[in-house]
Amino acid sequence: MESAIGKAIRLETEPVAVLFADEKPEGAGQFATGSWGCVMFLLAAASRGKTGVFDRETYGCVGGGVGLGFGNAYESFPGGIPGFCRFLSTGNASDPAGSAMAEAMKNAGARSEFVEHFLHGERYKKSPELVEKFVAAAPITEVPAPYVVMKPLSLVDPERESPVSVTFLVTPDQLSALVVLANYDRPGFENVAVPYLAACQVVGIMSYREAQSSAPRCLIGLTDISARNYLKSQGASDKLTFTIPFARFREMEANVAGSFLEGQTWGSVIGRD
Repeated sequence: MESAIGKAIRLETEPVAVLFADEKPEGAGQFATGSWGCVMFLLAAASRGKTGVFDRETYGCVGGGVGLGFGNAYESFPGGIPGFCRFLSTGNASDPAGSAMAEAMKNAGARSEFVEHFLHGERYKKSPELVEKFVAAAPITEVPAPYVVMKPLSLVDPERESPVSVTFLVTPDQLSALVVLANYDRPGFENVAVPYLAACQVVGIMSYREAQSSAPRCLIGLTDISARNYLKSQGASDKLTFTIPFARFREMEANVAGSFLEGQTWGSVIGRD
């Protein structure tokens, strides 16, 4: 599949399709079982033409397991959900069991960054209680297939495959165009949302939920500063994600012709003659 939107906004990379699959695509990149990795590494790779795949043993981190739709992976975090709630907020250093777990992780060769955050917290939420409410409200789900695939949209066969969503890695100018296009054919002014979730969770479970809506919204993501830090070396330091549930993507694709994307103002923004 080719994207009229991608062409109109002069997207430098491929739109990335997210699909559920019963079989692993041949030649797809995948994390090793039990190894750490950021889901967004494989999304960035897919935007450059490579297919990535995940299953319930190879999602990279517990947030990624949740984000991709492999259930409540927070339960497997060191110290369980309470340990995760402290990790995202104030840390586990004040808990004797937490300190012992951190020492054991250090001795086992865990990443120093993770151990530091486990002990002293990422401080993305003010308190563990707020994280507990955040976890309770997240649209945690179990995908109906063994694999979640991220692949370039150009490699999707519309006769055989139906993505759940399509994600663009965009600059501020491109983001502005997509926000306008998402509101072009709909009433109201909140047809795009900016959820407070990990970058992979916006692309994943949040878009899965929107796909079930009668009026699915588009989602702005990669406001997750941990993911932004990881992607600095992936050519995405100046990008955000814009994720569109697939049915909505088809509607927006059909709206490119005749829209502002062919007009003078947008042409001036992108330097079109």
